[in-house]
Amino acid sequence: MKHHGDKDAAAIGRNNRASRAHVHAHAHAHAHAHAHAHAHAHAHAAAIAGRWLLPLLMAAGGSAHALVIGVTEGVTYRASDSEIEARFAPIAEVLSKALKQPVTIKVLSSHGSAREALKQQQVELAFVHPAHVAFEATKSGGYKGLAWTAGFTEYKVSFLCKDMPPIANWKEMAGKTLVVPDPDSITSVITRAMLREQGLQEGTVRLSNTRYQDAVPFYVQNGFTAYGATASAGVIKAWKTAGGKTCAESRAVPIKQWLVSSKLDVTTAATVREALLQLGQSDGGKRALGPSNYSGFVAPSVEIEKSLTTWLGI
Repeated sequence: MKHHGDKDAAAIGRNNRASRAHVHAHAHAHAHAHAHAHAHAHAHAAAIAGRWLLPLLMAAGGSAHALVIGVTEGVTYRASDSEIEARFAPIAEVLSKALKQPVTIKVLSSHGSAREALKQQQVELAFVHPAHVAFEATKSGGYKGLAWTAGFTEYKVSFLCKDMPPIANWKEMAGKTLVVPDPDSITSVITRAMLREQGLQEGTVRLSNTRYQDAVPFYVQNGFTAYGATASAGVIKAWKTAGGKTCAESRAVPIKQWLVSSKLDVTTAATVREALLQLGQSDGGKRALGPSNYSGFVAPSVEIEKSLTTWLGI
């Protein structure tokens, strides 16, 4: 038998539980609202701080974007990618300080990779040897000449011969053999330009190839070819010392050139150009040039570059 007191107790229990549930729900809602308000305040403070800190960080550290220098030293150089990168690292550091932003190096170890990188404009700056690859990039409009390498602005190809006098009648070369370095070397490109200039079209003179210029005298000395094309001062000097002769000489060509992407802003391009041209004028700049074995860089001539582009058949 249940008493009225039992009913009252049950009712009181139900009311207490409902009350506790209400208090708990209210407390949870209050805590959630407080957390939301705190998060909102934190985000607002972060946004305000960001508006002040970002310009300060950028001013202190420069742009985070790294300019990339593409470097190609031609097909006949016996140097690894790491060796080439080490040679240009101090120059990249000078440019980085001048620009107040990172500058990295990308070695382009073949003419194919250099052409592709320049075609796709994968690099903002480029140090390009040989000249015809550089002229291809400037003719396309993707790049502009920035500087030439001092000491490498008068590259001339000479034809080695044993006993013959200087070539007076180029037509007499028809049917004779001429050994040249790699077909895609600047020496070979200049040689073909020399022949075209004298009215000797492709195939008129039989061309033979050897990879390195220092092998050219061997072919002429031993009668394998009538002529040998080289622009190596050391090779030419040794040949003449041994009693050999030179029968012809080409126009002068600047063969190691700095290029800048046409997409790079004018101010940045001017800063890079100035830094490069000043390298050979200070002790710090000369130290940066040391590993490269270059003495400095000089301003280019747009007129000469255009003339040579046409002459070389680019």
